[in-house]
Amino acid sequence: MITGEIIKVAGPLVVAKGMSKAKMFEVVKVSEHKLLGEIIELDGDEASIQVYEETSGVGPGEAVYSTGGTMSVELAPGLLTTIYDGVQRPLPLLEKASGGYIKRGIEVPGLDHNKKWDFKPVVKEGINVVEGDILGEVQETTLINHKIMVPPTISGKLKKIVSGQKTIEEVIAVIEDKNGKEHEIKMLQKWPIRIARPSKTKKIPTEPLVTGTRILDTFAPIVKGGAGCIPGPFGSGKTVTQQTLAKFCDAQVIVYIGCGERGNEMTDVLMEFPELKDPNSGEPLMKRTVMIANTSNMPVAAREASVYTGITIAEYYRDMGYHVALMADSTSRWAEALREISGRLEEMPGEEGYPAYLGSRTAGFYERSGIVTCLGADDRTGSLTLIGAVSPPGGDLSEPVTQNTLRVTKVFWGLDAKLAYARHFPAINWLTSYSLYLDNVATYWKEHVAEDYMSTRNAAMDILQQEASLEEIVRLVGTDALSSKERLVLQTAKSLREDFLFQNAFDYVDAYTTPKKQYGLLKCIMTIYWESQGLVEDEDFDFDEYLKSPVHEKLVKSKQYKNEEFKKYAELEKEIKLELVKLAKA
Repeated sequence: MITGEIIKVAGPLVVAKGMSKAKMFEVVKVSEHKLLGEIIELDGDEASIQVYEETSGVGPGEAVYSTGGTMSVELAPGLLTTIYDGVQRPLPLLEKASGGYIKRGIEVPGLDHNKKWDFKPVVKEGINVVEGDILGEVQETTLINHKIMVPPTISGKLKKIVSGQKTIEEVIAVIEDKNGKEHEIKMLQKWPIRIARPSKTKKIPTEPLVTGTRILDTFAPIVKGGAGCIPGPFGSGKTVTQQTLAKFCDAQVIVYIGCGERGNEMTDVLMEFPELKDPNSGEPLMKRTVMIANTSNMPVAAREASVYTGITIAEYYRDMGYHVALMADSTSRWAEALREISGRLEEMPGEEGYPAYLGSRTAGFYERSGIVTCLGADDRTGSLTLIGAVSPPGGDLSEPVTQNTLRVTKVFWGLDAKLAYARHFPAINWLTSYSLYLDNVATYWKEHVAEDYMSTRNAAMDILQQEASLEEIVRLVGTDALSSKERLVLQTAKSLREDFLFQNAFDYVDAYTTPKKQYGLLKCIMTIYWESQGLVEDEDFDFDEYLKSPVHEKLVKSKQYKNEEFKKYAELEKEIKLELVKLAKA
């Protein structure tokens, strides 16, 4: 064990001498309080250590103890339903050990090492196995079957495998490699958080991540294995959007990271999620969720670790062949932690004081998303979708964190303070938001929803863009100066905004919309527009009388159709056509 001596303390940064044999990113214990730290810079025999706990009272002359290992997470059954802090300490255990306030130097295991799990092998002794092969299964929760895999770098002949009630520390299998060396396999794996877990190949994503939010699924979809960002000013709904995605998206496993967010927001999440029901199964949502809570009053260095802790856990479930979605709220707070540590290291600052490596760190994080062929002989497919919230100061999207995020993500859901103040939720601006995955998902929508899904979507988008160009004229001279054709465009755009894009999260029916219902509602709105175009060309056409037509009221009421009643929209479409034919004859 290397023992160093502290020579400088600057907030979460501690510099120690006598550390010439230490390694980068090695975990150390600082002072007699045994504060958890990680080496982030080496210079001769001096090591700079970022400490994940409060350093008040720590001074020069105190000892630093090395552990010989890097910052790693424990991966085994028991992760789901757990709420961790930024360095994988379970919050319920921390509360038991120290009460409502976390004391310094507390060590608690990330997983229960005494609990027994019912391990069921799926392979037989004597076969050859390769890294990533599934040896057996554990029913972790009623929703997720936890697959026990051969660790990366190990392959060979399966000499022994056992079944029954085992703890995560007990040997469940023995593998003999080609050199004759035997490796004992346990359910517990440890993996360094800064190194991405390996996979065979990355694939081109083609299946959308269905969120149930109409503006996202229809106008700016994200794919399973994609990367997206949600930038927006204070109070525009970033956290609510992230929480809605976590509740309703069709990923099988959710990892939710509260990185540097306000304590009251994180408290809402921690209290609400255990009560929520999974819309697909009716079971508690927490049964497929891992939560990492690192609030703004916790030590700043732990924010930097929290995103890596979360993504490593997410990759582990991806390797089992599951579709995983990770919500990081917010990556701006993570970048602020990088800036603070960088400043204390006296590194040359980049734009707005952020470190010069902000871009590469951001890219490295988002690059860990993707849909992959997992390790193993069965070529199973797993995906990891990353959705990061960004909190630009004053809503300025030109600031470095937002710009570096936009360079590496393909989906931009831009929140608009004006829409939020107008009580239009979700407050995502349909004109500035975009998705570069539209071509990827076009075939999926065509095969699984409707042949003309994308053409209907594009026509609706064109109407919203036309409305934006007509708004200036309306502001100057009013709607009376517009032609009936232009008024029809404005009326259709209003219907799109109020009936399709606006979604009430507190309405049980409206909170989640399936793709088929989304298409049905959108098709009916566009049918009214298409069928009315012939009417407005008549010189004697009375637009005010047209607005009294019952088709508009029927459309508004159709939002209350249940998701399984999507076929009603085909009937409504026929009614709309008949009503407008009557209006033309009148």
